[in-house]
Amino acid sequence: MEGRYADRVIEKTFKERPKWGARDRKLFAESVYDVVRWWRWYWHLAGFNDATLADTAGMTDRQLWAVWASYWISQGNEGPGFDETKGVKVDAVLGRMENKVAPAVRASLPDWLDQLGEAELGAAWKDTRKAMNEQAPVFLRVNLTRATEEEVIAMLAAEEIEAVAIKGFAGALKLRERKQVFSSAPFKAGLFEVQDAGSQKIAPLLQVEPGMRVVDSCAGGGGKTLHLAALMQNKGRLLAMDVHQWKLDELRKRARRAKVDCVETRLIEGSKTLKRLAGGFDRVLLDVPCSGLGVVRRNPDAKWKLSLEEIERLTVVQAEILESHAKLVRPGGKLVYATCSILPAENERQVEKFLAAHAGEWVMEEELHIRPGQSPGSDGFYAARLGRGESVISVQKSEETAEGSGGA
Repeated sequence: MEGRYADRVIEKTFKERPKWGARDRKLFAESVYDVVRWWRWYWHLAGFNDATLADTAGMTDRQLWAVWASYWISQGNEGPGFDETKGVKVDAVLGRMENKVAPAVRASLPDWLDQLGEAELGAAWKDTRKAMNEQAPVFLRVNLTRATEEEVIAMLAAEEIEAVAIKGFAGALKLRERKQVFSSAPFKAGLFEVQDAGSQKIAPLLQVEPGMRVVDSCAGGGGKTLHLAALMQNKGRLLAMDVHQWKLDELRKRARRAKVDCVETRLIEGSKTLKRLAGGFDRVLLDVPCSGLGVVRRNPDAKWKLSLEEIERLTVVQAEILESHAKLVRPGGKLVYATCSILPAENERQVEKFLAAHAGEWVMEEELHIRPGQSPGSDGFYAARLGRGESVISVQKSEETAEGSGGA
């Protein structure tokens, strides 16, 4: 536990045990992710009081082993037979599987999150909740400036990795079976990135063209930045910005691997950074910080680290980013506001408030809702493309000039 994310724990464990074979690594990784994903349910199967679920400080090794053993038994296996699990009774675990429990317990969600989901999504929450616990497929995005889908599929097949193209998603591939692709030849050559199919819908929504001035203002590690670069055919100016320098450093590494040279990175150091860039871009992408509830399938521990207070804090941050970064768009330009959340409070309601505050200046052009598990099995995302009026800046400047003349 100790507040670390599951993927980091797995990575650290593998480094400490280099002699583990592929079978051991697969069993360990699957066990960790499955236990974290269904933690509340397995806690129930182990016979522990639900009220002590979140008491990580007081959690004992015996409890952890009992939870793991409950997971193991629930998968149809015999008792694990380890000394640490001797007190776990198979019949007792199987009996608890038949118990009638609250939906939040069976779905392995905190009560507050289950209540929030139902309040925000209504009837759609039941299916969404179920999809959040399904294992996410692995999707790839082919770098179409350097290879075709068919070429990458053939190169992966040569390394016994089977991938198929997805209809309606240009450049998107889906692995038939989860496999490690980062050591493959086409990945090292920069011919593809690992990127969810839903995420691959965001960059095209911005309607970029070669030669444009574009900014990705919350670039992070650069997945969508590199997609934008490909759509721009590596021509124009693409400014990737973030508040974390280490993320921009990672982005530069990925850009070099993909042979992308139209990307410039810049650290956001405060409001001055934005003021210098005001009105200078044809397109702006805002993939804002969010709860990440649309990608919980890939990050199952996020639901145990998240809180209602954090979501409320994030909605304030999102509104501030949208308000301040919208000024980067030139008259006649476009902006895409995006999240990997499923909550209207972080999505359409944020956009509605912004449009209401800027009536006559900004208009809604297109909106995208993707639920977790929606065909072809992607994560959950939201995006809205907003257009800025052609005459906004000139009108504002005229008014400012008139006011200045009157006061002289």
